[in-house]
Amino acid sequence: MDFHLTEEQESIRKAVRDFAEREIKPIARELDDEGRFSPEITLSMGRLGLFGLSTPVEYGGHGMDTLSYIIAVEELARVDGSQAATIAAHNSLGIGPLFYYGTEKQKQKYLPPLCTGEAMWAFGLTEPDAGSDSRGTRTRAYVENGEWVITGSKIFITNGASDISAGVTVQAVTGETNGKKEFTTIIVEKDTPGFTRRAMHGKMMWRASDTAELFFDECRVPYENILGNVGDGSKIMLSTLDNGRLSIAAMGLGCAQGAFEMALSYAQERKQFGQAIARFQAIGFKLADMATKIELARTLLYKACWLKDNHLPFAKEAAMSKLYCSEIAKEVTDEAVQIHGGYGLMKDYPIERFYRDQRLLQIGEGTSEIQRMVISRYIGC
Repeated sequence: MDFHLTEEQESIRKAVRDFAEREIKPIARELDDEGRFSPEITLSMGRLGLFGLSTPVEYGGHGMDTLSYIIAVEELARVDGSQAATIAAHNSLGIGPLFYYGTEKQKQKYLPPLCTGEAMWAFGLTEPDAGSDSRGTRTRAYVENGEWVITGSKIFITNGASDISAGVTVQAVTGETNGKKEFTTIIVEKDTPGFTRRAMHGKMMWRASDTAELFFDECRVPYENILGNVGDGSKIMLSTLDNGRLSIAAMGLGCAQGAFEMALSYAQERKQFGQAIARFQAIGFKLADMATKIELARTLLYKACWLKDNHLPFAKEAAMSKLYCSEIAKEVTDEAVQIHGGYGLMKDYPIERFYRDQRLLQIGEGTSEIQRMVISRYIGC
């Protein structure tokens, strides 16, 4: 494995970092305070090429490798978790299943507009009674007169409610075999009768991202809207989460990097007892530990991307990366707040927002407990 980034990957890092510093950072606090999703920033990220970054060119994407995409998410999260969440969820959970499991007709219909930033797509898995236990899904679908009839609800769905959200891929129970539920994934466009969406507010974190509740009341879609085959739902869901874990890991890495940089800068400027607090061993050792953990997290995540890009098994490493990067984000932001002291608790300092934003990373797309369960199975436990 070559630890040097390619020229293209370095260019992506620079372009996204410059964009995040210039376009996102100045208004990140305002959007967070207002709990407001910004279509304008989303469209700007689309123009930058962050939608469909690793989707093949023939479907409107940019055909880049996984690591390039992960670097882009990392750089967004270094400045703002909400905007990173928009890109991560759209590419991994929205575009991903459509590209990997869609028919050629579905790909040609849905992917091109989803690669421009003009439209977003969601993945409807989580329900009020189905979180870590995805088999607890209660949303059901049956076939009648050549249509799927869907009834149920979803919750905590990223990119599900905004005006530019074009639809969702829904996991539903479509039957039972030997007492076990059969799951199928179905494409539902936003204007489908019986499909309603409601934005969720009052969040602690990612307050400027679009989080939704989705409701299906005998919602009817053509039979051809099936994604994959009947009964493929669990397979599609699990493979989608494997890919999604890499992007959540990237968010953890970027969050930790941003928090570390804030803490280092503050420690170099803040004076107590006649000198910068960075000169005190207690603070210097904290920063040294933070830098070391971030470097380890980045190496693990980039290795997982390398495996995926080289068509090698990567699911175990994806789970490890998601677990470690999200846990490191927690540890680093906590220490960063400690270094800031009382100022770290005030909204005037962005570390307060980072401290809140990191908390979802140990929950979303598989809790830390679930990651440990996945990893334990891979190592033979």
